[in-house]
Amino acid sequence: MTKLAIVCPCYNEEAVMEISARKLQSLFDRMIADGLISPDSFVLFVNDGSRDATWQIITRLHQTDNRFKGLNLAKNVGHQNAIMAGMMTARDRSDAVVTVDVDLQDDIEAIPRMVKAFHEGYDVVYGVKVERTADPVLKRLSAQAFYRLQERMGVKAIYNHADFRLMSRRVLDELARYREKNLYLRGIIPQIGFPSTTVEDVIAPRPAGESKYSLTKMLSLALDGITSFSVKPLYAILYLGVIFILISLGIGGYVIYSLFAHTAVHGWASLMLSVWLVGGFILVALGGVGLYVGKIYQEVKDRPLYHIEKFLD
Repeated sequence: MTKLAIVCPCYNEEAVMEISARKLQSLFDRMIADGLISPDSFVLFVNDGSRDATWQIITRLHQTDNRFKGLNLAKNVGHQNAIMAGMMTARDRSDAVVTVDVDLQDDIEAIPRMVKAFHEGYDVVYGVKVERTADPVLKRLSAQAFYRLQERMGVKAIYNHADFRLMSRRVLDELARYREKNLYLRGIIPQIGFPSTTVEDVIAPRPAGESKYSLTKMLSLALDGITSFSVKPLYAILYLGVIFILISLGIGGYVIYSLFAHTAVHGWASLMLSVWLVGGFILVALGGVGLYVGKIYQEVKDRPLYHIEKFLD
């Protein structure tokens, strides 16, 4: 039977920890009874530098049920790095790993279908959102806009898929070879290849507490996804430069006309030309190129993605 590990990143989630643990216990009991997974399957909670009682709750859950494991990171490293830490820790202890946020808004009833697909020979099974009415309107619209934007930017990712997925050990072994510091797992994993499929994922309301994934964090992740897998923004800067040049030529023509018509204001021509051609273009170009240079700076330092403070096995 399959030894399954469920990896749940946690950040200040004391409000949902015990609720989620009970749901996962019930799910495990049913899956073991159905012969889908082995009795030594487990849940690995990854505490990503929480400042509340999340780690204390994880410790208590581990003491009451050894199927609950805990990984305490030395500090907050971010959602993607926390998932990576959990997957790499669970890799050698399981046959397959499912990643899901601890609030369990993703449909955990899709996990048995993921395991069945794994038994059929699929190495990656993506949970694809087919219903998001439980999400706030702004989050739902911004997420859908981002999926479309990254598709236009040439990022090959699964539409409406976040980080709810199953991966086999051999996929995790290949993933371990990626040494990127600007992690965007939604773009990396489809690049690995191996047989993959999808299952439907219906988003549910949070059982308690509030989402810790703010709009700022979502925008940061979106920026990582685009700049890590596409150079199209650099081409956009080039095209924008051409547009600015055309605008400046148009303004130049108007300046010449104003001189002949004696309507020109002293200093106006040089000011307009410098603002449009020099100021705007250079600021946009520096901003775009700076993003890529900044990422190169982070990559070449080759620092560890995370540090493990304690592991409850």
